[in-house]
Amino acid sequence: MAAGTGMGTGMGTGMGVRALPASPNWYSSRCSDASNDGRLFGFAARHRVCLLDVAAAAPAFYGELIGHTDRISGFAFCPCPGQSSLCASSSDDGSVKVWDTGTLSAVLEYSLHQNSISALHWSPLVKDLIVSGDEKGVIVCYWHNRSDSQQFFPEPRTVFCLTCSPHHENLVAIGYKDGMVVVIDISRKREVVHRLRGHEDEIHCLAWCPVPGEERLPAWQDELQAPSEEGKVPNGELTQDTATKKGCYLASGSKDQTIRIWSCTRGRSVMTLKLPPTKRRGGAVDPAVKERIWLTVHWPAGHPTEIVSSGFGGELLLWNLTQPGKRKWTLLGSSEGQNHSRIVFNLSSVKHQDKELLFSISMDRDVKCWDLSTLDCSWTMPSLGGFVYSLAFSPVDTGCLAVGVGDSMIRVWNTLSMNNIYDVKTFWQSIKSKVTALSWHPAKEGSLAFGTDDGKVGIFDTLSSSAKNKPPQISSTYHKKTVYTLAWGPPTPPLTSGEESEQPSVTLYSCAGEGIVFQHNPWKLNGEANDINKVIRDTNSIKHKLPARTEISWKPDGKLLALGNEDGSIEIFQAPNLKLLCTIQQHHKLINAIRWHHEHGTQPELSYLIASGSINATIYVHNLKSVVENSSESPLTITEPFRTLAGHTAKITSLSWSPHHEGRLVSACYDGTAQVWDVMKEEPLCNYRGHQGRLLSVQWSPVDSDCVYTGADDFSVHKWHISKQEHTRPPQGKKSVELEKKRSMQPKVKAKKKKKPTGKSPGKQDANDAMNGDDSMKEMLLEENGVSDHEGEKEAQEAELADKVSVTVSRDTPSSACDYSSFSSPKPFVTQKAAPVKKDPPKEKPAPDASLKKKKPRSILPFSTLMDHRSKDELHQDCLKLAACLKTKDNNEDVSPDLKDFIHLGLFTDRDSLHKMIDMEGKHHLENGHAELFQQLMLWKGDLKGVLQAAAERGELTDQLVAMSPMAGYQAWVWTVEAFAKQLCFQEQYVKAASHLLSIHKVYEAIELLKVNSFYREAIVMAKARLRPEDPILKDLYTSWAALLEKDGHYSMAAKCYLGASSPYDAVKVLSKKGDVTSLKTAAELALISGEEELSATLSLRCAQDLLLSRNWVGAQEVLQQHKTLFGQSLVFCLNELLCRCLSERNPCERKSPVPPCYHNWELNREASFFDMVAEVWQNVLGMDTTERATCAQEQLCRIEHPPSTSNTHPKQVLFHISHDLALAALSCHLGTWDEAVKNILGAVTRSFDAGNFTLMQEICSIILPEGCDDLRHKLDSTNSQSMDACRSLEGFVAYRLLYDLWWNPPKDCLGLQKAVLGPVLCPSEQTAPEKSCVSGDPSPEETVQTAAEMGENLCSTTDVHKCETQSDSGTDSTDVVDRQSKLKGCQVLLSEEMAALQNTQRDIAEVQETLAEMIRQHQQQRDNLQENTNGNMEGSNLEQSSETESDKPCSDSNQMNCKDEVKQPITLPELTKQLLKAKQKLAEFPDNLKVFPFPDVLECCLVLLHLGSQCPSELQEEALALLRKHGSAGIYKRAGRSFLT
Repeated sequence: MAAGTGMGTGMGTGMGVRALPASPNWYSSRCSDASNDGRLFGFAARHRVCLLDVAAAAPAFYGELIGHTDRISGFAFCPCPGQSSLCASSSDDGSVKVWDTGTLSAVLEYSLHQNSISALHWSPLVKDLIVSGDEKGVIVCYWHNRSDSQQFFPEPRTVFCLTCSPHHENLVAIGYKDGMVVVIDISRKREVVHRLRGHEDEIHCLAWCPVPGEERLPAWQDELQAPSEEGKVPNGELTQDTATKKGCYLASGSKDQTIRIWSCTRGRSVMTLKLPPTKRRGGAVDPAVKERIWLTVHWPAGHPTEIVSSGFGGELLLWNLTQPGKRKWTLLGSSEGQNHSRIVFNLSSVKHQDKELLFSISMDRDVKCWDLSTLDCSWTMPSLGGFVYSLAFSPVDTGCLAVGVGDSMIRVWNTLSMNNIYDVKTFWQSIKSKVTALSWHPAKEGSLAFGTDDGKVGIFDTLSSSAKNKPPQISSTYHKKTVYTLAWGPPTPPLTSGEESEQPSVTLYSCAGEGIVFQHNPWKLNGEANDINKVIRDTNSIKHKLPARTEISWKPDGKLLALGNEDGSIEIFQAPNLKLLCTIQQHHKLINAIRWHHEHGTQPELSYLIASGSINATIYVHNLKSVVENSSESPLTITEPFRTLAGHTAKITSLSWSPHHEGRLVSACYDGTAQVWDVMKEEPLCNYRGHQGRLLSVQWSPVDSDCVYTGADDFSVHKWHISKQEHTRPPQGKKSVELEKKRSMQPKVKAKKKKKPTGKSPGKQDANDAMNGDDSMKEMLLEENGVSDHEGEKEAQEAELADKVSVTVSRDTPSSACDYSSFSSPKPFVTQKAAPVKKDPPKEKPAPDASLKKKKPRSILPFSTLMDHRSKDELHQDCLKLAACLKTKDNNEDVSPDLKDFIHLGLFTDRDSLHKMIDMEGKHHLENGHAELFQQLMLWKGDLKGVLQAAAERGELTDQLVAMSPMAGYQAWVWTVEAFAKQLCFQEQYVKAASHLLSIHKVYEAIELLKVNSFYREAIVMAKARLRPEDPILKDLYTSWAALLEKDGHYSMAAKCYLGASSPYDAVKVLSKKGDVTSLKTAAELALISGEEELSATLSLRCAQDLLLSRNWVGAQEVLQQHKTLFGQSLVFCLNELLCRCLSERNPCERKSPVPPCYHNWELNREASFFDMVAEVWQNVLGMDTTERATCAQEQLCRIEHPPSTSNTHPKQVLFHISHDLALAALSCHLGTWDEAVKNILGAVTRSFDAGNFTLMQEICSIILPEGCDDLRHKLDSTNSQSMDACRSLEGFVAYRLLYDLWWNPPKDCLGLQKAVLGPVLCPSEQTAPEKSCVSGDPSPEETVQTAAEMGENLCSTTDVHKCETQSDSGTDSTDVVDRQSKLKGCQVLLSEEMAALQNTQRDIAEVQETLAEMIRQHQQQRDNLQENTNGNMEGSNLEQSSETESDKPCSDSNQMNCKDEVKQPITLPELTKQLLKAKQKLAEFPDNLKVFPFPDVLECCLVLLHLGSQCPSELQEEALALLRKHGSAGIYKRAGRSFLT
């Protein structure tokens, strides 16, 4: 997949990733091997090699070798001591690669085979020799140290397996498909040493005896050595070569169910072992399944007299070769369930400490490790044979993870199991198709609902003791397409009608590819499921067409249901009657995932957060609290997100909120990564890149806050730790390009030829899915690389479960053209589109060539004409014969004359004879392919019906025949036209066929025929011309055609169809689907014309915002001015334009942008204040001439709430939101409500401050309040305490900006030097200006602390320099100094004692909360370590003695307490809680008016004042020092203020 080397290195050792890997490949003689040092076990899984670390008691995922582009057919470690990290693999891509497992990268590769490589082995004696064989019989030896190779061709047969001798470096044993075994010597020209004949079928495996020599076990020879055999030459040649003189035994396992032991000195079999018919124990597979046998053998190094082999089902047998008698075998695995349940492919063993371990891989997708001394299974590692579509943690049985896989099986993994970390149960009964959706019952343990690729919904009981074979309950209502999502939720009508006791408390909802959501009653799955669209229509009386549903999510408390739609909208309904509360119009592309925030946080308002992801890469989070509390009757439309999480570069497939944190989300994406976000700060925290494919599912661990589980289309589930990831944000651009490249390199599987489908089988995608690329179906279902894991099968394995449905429904590949033709209809003429079934191919009629001279037309009676042109004698004979005939006729009236050889004389006798002659002539015409002449003759004869029937049967009706058919009567004519229409359909001439049907007045049938074959345009013309205008067929044609056009992306054409069908609403929706400015503009105008005012306004606003992004204010105003309801918005846009102009005039250099701005050329009154200037433009240009209009605009704008900004909000977005605040302020000024104006101005200032954009804050203060706040204060109502508080806060920020201005722009003479020093200081303040905590609007203390910390640090570093400078500038211009001094006096407002105290308390609370979080995290870690180390002896780790708060591991929380230099003493839980309570009480004692509005950090201002040194009046300095002494106890201020306080 990844080009070149080492794409997999990200997942090397020690990354702490636990994984369920992809399944080992099947039907390969050696595709797994253990390293010589016993550390690693590797197996080929599709086109990668998965490595497990097997040194410990339990296996761990070590990493993957990535680089092959096709299925791997062979894999072997280097067996030589000291080189155990090297291994080799061969692939169907034609190459052999040598890898270094230490770096997980390829060392070298070569492609010497011309055919598929089928076997590979690394020589145990020559450390750089790799031997491989291919399907045509070529053997390649490659010495990689000297890049030398040699080819051998001992037999022209297919190689199945090969093994190098461990005793003679030149001997290689090769097993072939037809049962032949050959031993070759690669050092000689005539390479074949022995041909060992005896097996009748494929050789699956060869194993040399680990001990050389053949004299050890004399008992064997006696068994088979009959006296007659002596003296015979063994098969093969007799060689006296000394190297091979001291022989060695060789074991072979074959499909013929026998194991043979061969003697190499004598070249013959010395023992044959027949597989015993073992009883299958606990086989988890249909008894009906006839399983292929695979007989692999392994001769363990430590047991020269014992061989291990596979058996019939999945048993492993240990054969004791020295034991006399028939039964030489014992079964491995004493207890139930230890054995494999399907055939075993490979065995390899390794000496580990004192034990010898055996590894086996099997068709049941398990990797097992056995202890050869006890014959017991030490561990089992499950693996996955398909994409991981779905992950779900049980809400009842903690840590129980269900995994839905594309190999038609569900795995239930008990992730908390103490003694077995891979404790996995498998469920496969009745599934028979990919498992695409899972959901656990919220209260009933072990009840797991699943949905599949073919539309089936069912429920498993995962607990029942007979779980092995208890089939699930299956709902009798099937979806037509892939099931995308399942969700348990409260019953909605019609299920709510009964008594409480008669109905389940929760029902199961399923959503699938056809866009329908069903509600299933779990108590009566065999009953009919309900389509919830019906309830939605009834409750909300909706007339227009409902969008296709693609995602469902119930709020955890069961009160709200969110439905995600294909058009990108999300609708929120209220239970139980599904009243529509609001529609979120944000994504505009198909919705893939919706998740509600959990309920159990300390901030209950967070439970109204809903996160959603779509085919667009951006994730939006909305806060629906206000919507739910809003009592309006009509549903709202939301177009503003609460938070925007941008960074992924491909479609989002799954989301999961952390149950341990508040506002923390993880997303899975097609860019191949998972991303953890801090939603409130819109900040990416950690990015996981360990998968080798696109991610399809993600779940946050319910027990470990640092753990996330992800599933991908690389066939694996990974469990990874957030704190151990090196990346914080998704890869940009290039990586996703590479990912696409990797996708395209993935193996192109040679899928088995499938018959063309007829009819719509559920697994096929029918025409409705042929959507335009991405928007198509909801995204998870992808091509599962052809035939899941059995690509390598050499013969179709009919019974293989996973293969039963090897057809995949792809969510985003357009399916083949609509194959509607196969719809079956009672009407006779709409027929299958198959090749006409003709009895014999019609002969071509020679086309008359006009250029030649006129030919005589072909005679219609050639035979009789020919007969009448014979020789004179024969003609004379004719006369005599004719006369005789006529004579007899006269005598005997009844008997017709017998003209045996003179049929042509029928021309001259009676009618019967004539008929015979006509038949004869006709037969000749047919034989020569002149059907039309035959038909004319029959017409003459009067047998038109027969002709028509014959022609219809042969599919040879013509226009001419149809034209003549009325001669045979009305019935015959109608019948003929229908038959002809059918024939034309076979020839795909549908339009002509429809015209013919029209001629016999079958109008509806003709239209249906055209519709079914996608001739919509023609069908509509016919229907409009022939039917009543109100006929429903017409509307149906328009809507069907519109749906098809919409899928193919012809939106404007589709809109015309919807208009034709008189549903303008749908026309508007489809036009806006493209989402570019012109489409939105047209859609809005269209909505306006159609009277859809509200929809039009929404679209216009979207369009204007897009234009704003491209800085086109003129265009935006044009769009907005069409709507009264957007008058307020047009004022905001106008203000935004003026603000941007002011800003760009103030600092022209900064705002360079690729798009030149498009401003209006308004007359501006530059003398007036900013608000007056704006008001003037509003009045003169936008017509805000009356107070009514102003109040109306104010009301419109007050309804819109913008979410608070964070440092990750886009600057243009921040500016727009600020414009909104300022527009409200300007309106308030205009209307004279100054109290409101203050709050709005403060809002704008704090918003820029929250966004971390200090310069913007400075600019806004100086544009809006160039003179400070004094005259604003005079206009306020001094009795209104709230507005006074707001004003104080505003004064604070203005002074704060002024303070920094003075500090950064010192008096002129020392400017140069000071600038240089202060360079670095500027930036921290800009970047980290304190942010507000999301909900309350109070400053969130942690961040404030951090700011001050970073500022403080920087300040410290420059302090000393300042001191000397500032003292040296006493000679400055005195007026300047006086001016500065008076300005600094204005900063006195910042040094508020009570504010400092309040902020300190808030800081304390935050610190305690952080300590608590840290404590819990550490406790968690200790518990995890305990789990990993001891098997769960968990006493001792009590929360009380939780260790120090400063842990050495990076804190998972983003607000790291990195500011502490002195390590705190360990602190106990009760003490912490006490501190928290105390701080909270203290906080409550502060008057509320202090807490309402934010205020700059008082201590930070103190520090800045002190840094100003002598420029600052001494009384101010005194005050600042006093405040610092009193409140600066936090470590961060201590450090910063140290130099002043000492």
